[in-house]
Amino acid sequence: MEIFLQGTPGLEDILAEEARSLSFSGVQSVAGGVICQGDLAEAMRANLWLRCAGRVLIRIAEFRAMHLAQLDKRARKLDWASILRPDRAWRVEATCRKSKIYHQRAAAERIEGAISAALGITPNPEALIVVKLRIEDDLCTLSLDTSGESLHKRGAKEFIGKAPMKETLAAAFLRACGYHGGMPVVDPMCGSGTFLLEAAEIAARLPAGRARRFAFEDLAGFESADWSAMRRNFSSREAEAVQFYGFDRDQGAITGARANAERAGVAEWTSFACQPLSALEPPTKQKGLVILNPPYGARIGNRKLLFGLYGAIGAVMRERFTGWQFGMVTSDEGLAKATGLTWSEVSRPVAFGGLTVKLYQSAL
Repeated sequence: MEIFLQGTPGLEDILAEEARSLSFSGVQSVAGGVICQGDLAEAMRANLWLRCAGRVLIRIAEFRAMHLAQLDKRARKLDWASILRPDRAWRVEATCRKSKIYHQRAAAERIEGAISAALGITPNPEALIVVKLRIEDDLCTLSLDTSGESLHKRGAKEFIGKAPMKETLAAAFLRACGYHGGMPVVDPMCGSGTFLLEAAEIAARLPAGRARRFAFEDLAGFESADWSAMRRNFSSREAEAVQFYGFDRDQGAITGARANAERAGVAEWTSFACQPLSALEPPTKQKGLVILNPPYGARIGNRKLLFGLYGAIGAVMRERFTGWQFGMVTSDEGLAKATGLTWSEVSRPVAFGGLTVKLYQSAL
């Protein structure tokens, strides 16, 4: 089957690189994600391991339909009983674009009718299992969401600070900075610790989805024994010492980040301390990566007052972190320039919390 790995627009190539590193077949970047090939077991593996994907969809069918009656007829030919269980709730989401079938709710009702006729149960608007219908240029694509809740919900981070970054986005930015687990990571404005938790789990080779449940566990054809074996079949590695250092001037954030690290099982490799940026020094002789997501002035802080902060970030990096790699996320090019740093690479624009941000990288 074709598997669609939903990603962050602008970072599709990063997701494709991750999928190839995990030996998925036929990996190809497309708008909004990555296509690969595999069966339900491969979709399960994608949910368990991928850090940059937001969802994993299985393509059920693809056909052309010019009107609702044709859509209904073709949907009823599918073997829904081999896909969905009659004792599990499901729902349908539909989108229509540039097609003769333009009414999304009417299109969804035709798919609902076909499934209801096959299984004998009606849809539930609160169901975790979602059948997705996309009609574009009269081509109908039916997919099954195997993830359920978005994959950024790893299951361990209960404390969330101000303007939190999704784990999937943090993992993609770490990968874009060339991080694969072999160097220390410092976040001077760590908030709830997202960058550091992701970095520590990557270093320890821990599966991203090890602590949560997925929609595919309620699908027809799911074998719990196979899933249990897959979850056990990985070799984690121990970090020799603390390699991941988080700092924040907010003691509440530090307390919450520590608790998140405990729940994630990476507390022994992480260190969190309450201190301002001005007190930041390299916590280890080994050079690594400094990465941070400072305020942009759009949601937190006054933009005019932030030029001094960004100038201080640049000064601390130049004066104290020579030889380190540096990555910074911001929505404001002017603030990025205020650091006085030379950027070796600037990412494509990425949507984040209603804003458009970029990852700025520098070799210090």
